[in-house]
Amino acid sequence: METELRYATADDAPMLRLLAEKIWWPTYQEILSKEQIRFMLDVIYDEEKLRQQITSGEQTFLILSENNIPISFAAFSADQENPQLMTLEKIYCLPEMQGKGYGKLLIQTVETKAREAGKSILQLYVHRQNKARNFYEKLNFKMVKEVDRPLGEYLLTDFVMQKEV
Repeated sequence: METELRYATADDAPMLRLLAEKIWWPTYQEILSKEQIRFMLDVIYDEEKLRQQITSGEQTFLILSENNIPISFAAFSADQENPQLMTLEKIYCLPEMQGKGYGKLLIQTVETKAREAGKSILQLYVHRQNKARNFYEKLNFKMVKEVDRPLGEYLLTDFVMQKEV
């Protein structure tokens, strides 16, 4: 089994969209309506928006492949208001590939990138009912607050979790 971790380019936008489609439905089907999942996929993973985020540097995307097949990705960005903060914007792994240490590898890579950029805190948002919260807690993230953020007609009900890097 050969793994490769690389930065995404604008040409990866269709593949990121496809991965998100494969991951989001099983991940969120028990906690979000089908309509909300579809809306969020269409908004967050619009191919042109992904291309723009990658080319502008608004978000840095990492893609993890196993045997040349993309299986997981993460995206992160520097916080514009807090110079100490790096935000893990996205981290997803195909359900059948979870439990193999890939998520941990992605987070450790983002932690390294945060330190290299002079950041001291890595932050993420996780839906309050998402089981991934346990995974983040095992990696020493602590819940610091609850937030409700509007997106279209929906309300994102999240925990904000942080860890020192």
